[in-house]
Amino acid sequence: MHKLTATSAIALFLLAPLAQAQSIGEKTGFNSALGISPNTQDFVAAAANSDMLEIAAAKIAQENGNPDEKKFAEQMIADHSKTTSDIKAMVTSGDVKAELPSTLDPSSQAKLDKLRDARRRTFASEYDSMQVSAHKEAVSLFEHYSKSGDNPKLKDWAGKTLPTLRHHLEMAEALRNNKVTIGTSR
Repeated sequence: MHKLTATSAIALFLLAPLAQAQSIGEKTGFNSALGISPNTQDFVAAAANSDMLEIAAAKIAQENGNPDEKKFAEQMIADHSKTTSDIKAMVTSGDVKAELPSTLDPSSQAKLDKLRDARRRTFASEYDSMQVSAHKEAVSLFEHYSKSGDNPKLKDWAGKTLPTLRHHLEMAEALRNNKVTIGTSR
């Protein structure tokens, strides 16, 4: 038993610098893999970053996407603008003690830059895959926080937001698989 504990301690010691070097989204993904819920600050930063990325990517899709992607993008802008507004309101009111990021984290900025640089013929592949990946991460983040987050109001909001994010993931998967099911949130 002591050998396992010592090994675990060494592994955590060695992984700690890697975890610190990761973006907020990667840290919360790392925590999710370990079954650890992000703290309020990490959740707010990751959720706000996700919203900024979704909105910016959707604006690019409105210019470069096919008709299905444009319709999906329209819904992403509307829904993620609402969640951004919700988070800002909770932080501004003092119900949630956290700082909101004002810019994308480096990992998300790199994804956005790659999407912006995609040629029209490769845009669909880039955007559709990005949307599936981003929404899988968002669903995981919100699931973990809604189950064991440390701020009751934010935890409740995360749980109420999950059905919309799950629907976004279904729509993104359909978009990637060229199946048109874009429509209103459930």
